[in-house]
Amino acid sequence: MKRRRIGPAYRLAVIVLKPVLLLLTRRNWRGAENLPATGGVITVANHVTYVDPFTFAHFVYEAGRLPRFMAKESVFRLPLLGRVVRGAGQIPVYRETQDAGAAYLAAVEAVRNGECVSFFPEGTLTRDPGHWPMRGKTGAVRVALETGAPVIPVAQWGAHEILAPYGKRPHLFPRHDITVVAGPPIDFSRFAGQPVTVPILAEATEQVMDVLTGMLEEIRGEQAPAERFDPRAAGVRPIGNPHAKQPRNRRRR
Repeated sequence: MKRRRIGPAYRLAVIVLKPVLLLLTRRNWRGAENLPATGGVITVANHVTYVDPFTFAHFVYEAGRLPRFMAKESVFRLPLLGRVVRGAGQIPVYRETQDAGAAYLAAVEAVRNGECVSFFPEGTLTRDPGHWPMRGKTGAVRVALETGAPVIPVAQWGAHEILAPYGKRPHLFPRHDITVVAGPPIDFSRFAGQPVTVPILAEATEQVMDVLTGMLEEIRGEQAPAERFDPRAAGVRPIGNPHAKQPRNRRRR
């Protein structure tokens, strides 16, 4: 398959990371044919560990597309990695701020330019105790309903064996089995022609999370909890390490 030309930053990431992933993982990949070869497309995937973006990107890249991730803005401020992700055309997300809309506009523009924009709709690593998908955010469906681009669900499992959620010590060997499965486009036809309202965004997002959860149930051979985990309802930090101690405010002297 003929690939689109990529810049030096993206090429560097491929040169460095692909051999590492080939060494550390055994890949059980299915459904790559569901990713359209050309044209704007949105991919949505569950998110368990910091390794997920790499195993997911490996799958999408080998399927012939170059994923543009919605990545948290703090990554772009890192000395070396920030230059790489910026040069590779990734999209910064200013979470929990008034600047979050800039990422939406950038994603819409990228999709309309025929690119593959990738979302982790949970917005962070899942807080569900069993690593099941939790409640999603509406960004991916907002872009989908605005552009009409297909939304391809991608369920993945196994990367957390390399690095636990918010873990600091990776377990590199023996090689780990990584399963990545892409499904057919999610059917949003019932929303066609309707104004994009908050209830419609919520319903479409819930549909996305239902599809991802069902795919993950098949991969794991287990049944997800009947009620999807909601961090806010559970009193868990919505972003950042939920197990980290909150810094205490210093007393004024």
